Amino acid sequence: MTEKQLNLKDLVKKRKKEKAKKPKFHRQESWRYERLKENWRKPRGIDNKMRRKVKGWPDSPGAGYGGPKNSKGLHPSGHIEVRVFNVDDLDKVRPDLEVIKIAHTVGDRKRIEILNKAKEMGIRVLNPREFKELKEPATEKTESK
Repeated sequence: MTEKQLNLKDLVKKRKKEKAKKPKFHRQESWRYERLKENWRKPRGIDNKMRRKVKGWPDSPGAGYGGPKNSKGLHPSGHIEVRVFNVDDLDKVRPDLEVIKIAHTVGDRKRIEILNKAKEMGIRVLNPREFKELKEPATEKTESK
């Protein structure tokens, strides 16, 4: 492992450690009503206690709760995520520091080409798909009587 790789792994550990100290933000009164999920929603009412940050009410997310700036965008494995749209984009990827995600707009034929070249170059793909075999379009015409 290179020195840069070790440093990135340390950043991921630091991010995880700092995240553990922060509260998990819940939607207001989701603990009171079963119909409300805990998923965070910003409090917006004019008399809303959470929005006004009244003592005794849960915290809302804010700028002070952000993680370390230099660990943003890192994959939990400690690599930098790079989005790939075609085979030529793989030439810019550094296999020791970066991993790729194939864009969702890429079709099956091009995706297979990207997967094969990435395997050849030793690049890790975060979102591979299983393919049985790519079918070729039928060109023969059936005879009709």
